[in-house]
Amino acid sequence: MNSVIETIMNHRSIRKFEEKLLTDEQIRTIVECAQAASTSSFIQAYSIIGIKDPVKKQKLSEIAGNQTYVAENGHFFIFCGDLHRHNVISQLEEKDLSTSLKSTEKFMVATIDAALAAQNAVLAAESLGLGACYIGGLRNNLDEVCEILNIPKFVIPLFGIAVGYPSQTPDKKPRLPFEHIYHEEGYQQDEGLFKQGLATYNETISEYYTQRTKGKRTDTWTGQMANMLENPKRMYMKEFVKKQGFNQE
Repeated sequence: MNSVIETIMNHRSIRKFEEKLLTDEQIRTIVECAQAASTSSFIQAYSIIGIKDPVKKQKLSEIAGNQTYVAENGHFFIFCGDLHRHNVISQLEEKDLSTSLKSTEKFMVATIDAALAAQNAVLAAESLGLGACYIGGLRNNLDEVCEILNIPKFVIPLFGIAVGYPSQTPDKKPRLPFEHIYHEEGYQQDEGLFKQGLATYNETISEYYTQRTKGKRTDTWTGQMANMLENPKRMYMKEFVKKQGFNQE
């Protein structure tokens, strides 16, 4: 096993950091590694906003559900799907690009490009001895996030990543069974095997939580997912996405 695979396999979310800021060199390295990620048709439909200002970090922390590690970290990155520059291109090249820019396909491209870049950024950070945690809670109130960050049309903040020097070493969460993730030649739909795999995984997750919390939590993965999905969240998202110019065609 090489060092890259070891870094990938050792991933865990870090939610507590030392009071030490990243250097400009570290920030630049992480962003340049993000830019090295694959991008659909060379569109590069994303932008990254770095937050150093503690006041802004605090405001974003409150939006994200008062998650302290949004405010207390070495640096906070926000990954955005971005077709704003492509809207500018329509003016520079004097071509009507509106149908493409408003399409569901280009919305997916922007989202996927941002996610690919973000995973490269996290891997780069972890290879430097840093820790990271993805923050989807920014989507609790994207109107306010856009106001704080001065976001233009055709840009949508998707998630944040808190990065810093870890001051904790949490246990690694067990992932779904390999057979649930990897299918050969087509999607395997044997429901009996599917439920059997989930039952086995539930036992693994329940044991993980029992050990991690000394018996305070024993929940299963399917129970956790059912409880979460039973109460829909952020149902304003469809209209917000359209308001920003995306996903209209």
